Amino acid sequence: MRRSITVAWLLLAITFLLPLLLVHDEPLTRGTAGEELLPLYQTGAVGQTDGQQMVSVLLEDGSVEQLTLADYLWGVVAAEMPASFELEALKAQTVAARTYWLSQSGASRHEGADICADSGCCQAYISRDEARTNWGDKATEYGGRIAQAVAQTDGLCVTYEGKPIQALFFSSAPGSTVDAQAVWGRALPYLVSVDSPEGEEVPNYRSQLTITTGEFRALVAREFPGADLTGPVSGWLSDFVWEPSGTVSRVKVGGVSMTGGQVRKLLGLRSACFSVSVRGEEMTFHVTGYGHGVGMSQYGANAMARQGKSFRDILGWYYTGTQVTHLA
Repeated sequence: MRRSITVAWLLLAITFLLPLLLVHDEPLTRGTAGEELLPLYQTGAVGQTDGQQMVSVLLEDGSVEQLTLADYLWGVVAAEMPASFELEALKAQTVAARTYWLSQSGASRHEGADICADSGCCQAYISRDEARTNWGDKATEYGGRIAQAVAQTDGLCVTYEGKPIQALFFSSAPGSTVDAQAVWGRALPYLVSVDSPEGEEVPNYRSQLTITTGEFRALVAREFPGADLTGPVSGWLSDFVWEPSGTVSRVKVGGVSMTGGQVRKLLGLRSACFSVSVRGEEMTFHVTGYGHGVGMSQYGANAMARQGKSFRDILGWYYTGTQVTHLA
């Protein structure tokens, strides 16, 4: 009888206490659509392709870190796109980032590393600890969303005629993207202008820069000493050539022909979609959108995802004539 009672108590303990021992250190959270999201440091869902490929990343401090492709992509998406974006937009960003990495393989410009963490050169990258600090109490939710985007697109890339594309992306477009030919003088069949649905919901979608005529003259003289800015200010910028989106393709500054991108870089404008007005000794540049304008618009991708488009739809829209395929 005593032995039977002991056995009964043991069975009762196992029934009620064992589930408590199996609880995760970090609880699962849920996204807006009800899908389960993985905790920030969860690794069990890493795909077989991304989890087995290693990437060496040159960090901002000059050190080189060895990461799995899955961990590297997590850090790129965390750095490059707001983690609050729709899951399908995050997936599209993940595939674009994976494709960009693949297109750089074997042609590294960095000794001892495959790729760097500088967005001006390659792709931005952020560590999980940095991301957790940035996200605060949203860290588990946001980290899980990105982990899900990486896992659910494991090994997928964008190709054109069987080869990985230059999967360029930027923040927001002024109604449409820009043909690569207009920005860099080199045409690529999959980087052509397409409509982009984002708009006034984008933070700082419209911005202004006001500088004095003296400041403008000094900036131009330093980079383009041949420019003649001695006449009326209203004539300093002339012969504008605009893309359908409103992006400046070419413009003459003091008689010197420049691309809109050169003017953007010279003045630190958010994009090359600009116009200028003059009032007295001040010049005001009115700017729409953010980024170089070629390839996938991130805010446009999010708008498409809200419309019910999948990551495949998004990538196929922004990269004309491409396919989403698995890494060979």
